[in-house]
Amino acid sequence: MRDARIMAILPGVDIERAKALYTEKLGLRPVDGSTVGDDAAFEGSDGTLLYLYEREAGTEAEHTAAGWMVSDIETVVDQLRDRGVELEQYNLLSLKTDERGIAELGGSKSAWVEDMEGNALAINEFGT
Repeated sequence: MRDARIMAILPGVDIERAKALYTEKLGLRPVDGSTVGDDAAFEGSDGTLLYLYEREAGTEAEHTAAGWMVSDIETVVDQLRDRGVELEQYNLLSLKTDERGIAELGGSKSAWVEDMEGNALAINEFGT
Protein backbone atom coordinates (compact mmCIF):
# COMPACT_ATOMS: atom_id res chain seq x y z
CA MET A 1 0.00 0.00 0.00
CA ARG A 2 2.91 2.36 0.62
CA ASP A 3 3.57 2.76 -3.11
CA ALA A 4 -0.09 3.13 -4.08
CA ARG A 5 -1.66 6.52 -4.81
CA ILE A 6 -4.29 7.73 -2.35
CA MET A 7 -7.76 8.93 -3.32
CA ALA A 8 -10.00 11.02 -1.05
CA ILE A 9 -13.72 10.21 -1.37
CA LEU A 10 -16.46 12.67 -0.37
CA PRO A 11 -20.26 12.49 -0.69
CA GLY A 12 -22.37 15.32 -2.03
CA VAL A 13 -26.10 15.98 -2.17
CA ASP A 14 -25.87 18.10 -5.34
CA ILE A 15 -23.11 16.77 -7.60
CA GLU A 16 -23.47 19.54 -10.19
CA ARG A 17 -23.02 22.19 -7.49
CA ALA A 18 -20.04 20.22 -6.15
CA LYS A 19 -18.46 19.99 -9.60
CA ALA A 20 -18.76 23.77 -9.96
CA LEU A 21 -17.11 24.34 -6.58
CA TYR A 22 -14.18 22.03 -7.26
CA THR A 23 -13.55 23.26 -10.82
CA GLU A 24 -14.48 26.97 -10.75
CA LYS A 25 -13.54 27.91 -7.19
CA LEU A 26 -10.81 25.43 -6.24
CA GLY A 27 -9.38 25.08 -9.75
CA LEU A 28 -9.28 21.27 -9.94
CA ARG A 29 -9.34 19.45 -13.28
CA PRO A 30 -11.98 16.74 -13.86
CA VAL A 31 -10.70 13.31 -14.85
CA ASP A 32 -12.35 12.09 -18.05
CA GLY A 33 -13.74 8.56 -18.05
CA SER A 34 -13.26 7.98 -14.33
CA THR A 35 -16.81 8.56 -13.17
CA VAL A 36 -19.70 6.25 -12.44
CA GLY A 37 -23.08 7.76 -13.34
CA ASP A 38 -23.17 11.35 -12.13
CA ASP A 39 -20.19 10.95 -9.80
CA ALA A 40 -17.07 12.98 -10.50
CA ALA A 41 -13.32 12.63 -10.05
CA PHE A 42 -10.70 15.37 -10.01
CA GLU A 43 -6.96 14.96 -10.34
CA GLY A 44 -4.35 16.45 -8.11
CA SER A 45 -0.59 16.36 -8.28
CA ASP A 46 1.33 13.11 -8.71
CA GLY A 47 -1.74 11.06 -9.58
CA THR A 48 -3.77 11.83 -6.47
CA LEU A 49 -7.55 11.91 -6.89
CA LEU A 50 -10.59 13.41 -5.23
CA TYR A 51 -13.74 11.40 -5.95
CA LEU A 52 -17.23 12.80 -5.34
CA TYR A 53 -20.33 10.66 -5.27
CA GLU A 54 -23.96 11.62 -4.95
CA ARG A 55 -25.81 10.80 -1.76
CA GLU A 56 -29.33 11.78 -0.72
CA ALA A 57 -28.21 13.10 2.66
CA GLY A 58 -24.92 14.86 3.19
CA THR A 59 -22.39 13.74 5.75
CA GLU A 60 -20.69 16.75 7.27
CA ALA A 61 -17.48 15.55 8.86
CA GLU A 62 -16.46 16.95 12.24
CA HIS A 63 -12.83 16.86 11.13
CA THR A 64 -10.78 17.84 8.09
CA ALA A 65 -12.02 15.60 5.29
CA ALA A 66 -9.27 16.20 2.69
CA GLY A 67 -6.23 18.38 2.27
CA TRP A 68 -3.69 19.68 -0.20
CA MET A 69 0.03 20.17 0.40
CA VAL A 70 1.34 23.36 -1.20
CA SER A 71 4.70 25.11 -1.25
CA ASP A 72 3.36 28.69 -0.92
CA ILE A 73 0.17 28.91 1.11
CA GLU A 74 -0.06 32.71 0.91
CA THR A 75 -0.25 32.59 -2.91
CA VAL A 76 -2.82 29.78 -2.85
CA VAL A 77 -4.96 31.63 -0.30
CA ASP A 78 -4.81 34.80 -2.42
CA GLN A 79 -5.85 32.85 -5.53
CA LEU A 80 -8.76 31.24 -3.69
CA ARG A 81 -9.93 34.57 -2.30
CA ASP A 82 -9.73 36.10 -5.79
CA ARG A 83 -12.13 33.34 -6.94
CA GLY A 84 -14.57 34.23 -4.17
CA VAL A 85 -13.68 31.36 -1.83
CA GLU A 86 -14.20 32.18 1.84
CA LEU A 87 -11.55 30.82 4.17
CA GLU A 88 -12.55 29.61 7.59
CA GLN A 89 -11.67 31.67 10.64
CA TYR A 90 -10.77 29.85 13.86
CA ASN A 91 -10.12 31.32 17.28
CA LEU A 92 -9.69 28.28 19.50
CA LEU A 93 -7.22 27.62 22.31
CA SER A 94 -4.91 25.58 20.08
CA LEU A 95 -5.87 26.97 16.66
CA LYS A 96 -6.05 30.62 15.64
CA THR A 97 -6.13 31.91 12.08
CA ASP A 98 -5.00 35.36 10.99
CA GLU A 99 -7.20 37.81 9.07
CA ARG A 100 -6.48 35.92 5.83
CA GLY A 101 -7.47 32.56 7.32
CA ILE A 102 -3.95 31.13 7.81
CA ALA A 103 -2.86 29.45 11.04
CA GLU A 104 0.77 28.93 12.01
CA LEU A 105 1.23 25.57 13.68
CA GLY A 106 4.71 24.82 14.95
CA GLY A 107 6.68 25.50 11.77
CA SER A 108 3.81 24.74 9.40
CA LYS A 109 0.93 26.82 8.05
CA SER A 110 -2.63 25.73 7.31
CA ALA A 111 -5.88 27.23 6.07
CA TRP A 112 -9.33 25.72 5.60
CA VAL A 113 -12.33 26.10 3.32
CA GLU A 114 -15.67 24.33 3.50
CA ASP A 115 -17.17 22.35 0.66
CA MET A 116 -20.87 22.38 -0.23
CA GLU A 117 -21.68 19.90 2.55
CA GLY A 118 -19.77 21.74 5.27
CA ASN A 119 -16.73 19.45 5.18
CA ALA A 120 -13.46 21.15 6.07
CA LEU A 121 -10.80 21.04 3.34
CA ALA A 122 -7.26 21.97 4.34
CA ILE A 123 -4.46 23.75 2.52
CA ASN A 124 -1.12 22.93 4.18
CA GLU A 125 2.43 24.21 3.88
CA PHE A 126 4.78 22.07 5.92
CA GLY A 127 8.18 23.03 7.23
CA THR A 128 7.99 26.80 6.97
